[in-house]
Amino acid sequence: MTNLIDIQSQIEKLQKQANEIKAKEFQSTVQEIQAKMQAFGITVKDLQGGKTAKAGKGGRGKAKIIAPKIPRVSKKSTNPVAAKYRGPNGESWSGRGLTPRWLTTLIAQGQSKEAFAVNA
Repeated sequence: MTNLIDIQSQIEKLQKQANEIKAKEFQSTVQEIQAKMQAFGITVKDLQGGKTAKAGKGGRGKAKIIAPKIPRVSKKSTNPVAAKYRGPNGESWSGRGLTPRWLTTLIAQGQSKEAFAVNA
């Protein structure tokens, strides 16, 4: 069974090998990328600017930047909700959200919530 020191030395050797391979393949990879950029008419500016679409036929012409799609956010309903409960001083509550203080106070005094219900 190998111990931690053996594993760390193997990691170092493999890291050196990876760096050597990267150094050998670096120049050929750069040349491949440059050839493809020339074939498709891609510039460094195109790479920095995000998505682009070529104008005209065959991909020739000026690049047109396409804005990223932004998901639409649904709007909340702005229609008011009818009151389901009405207090003795004209307060109203739709029954949505937290119970209002006026109704909480009345319930604490022993009255029922149904006593303040608006009959539709």
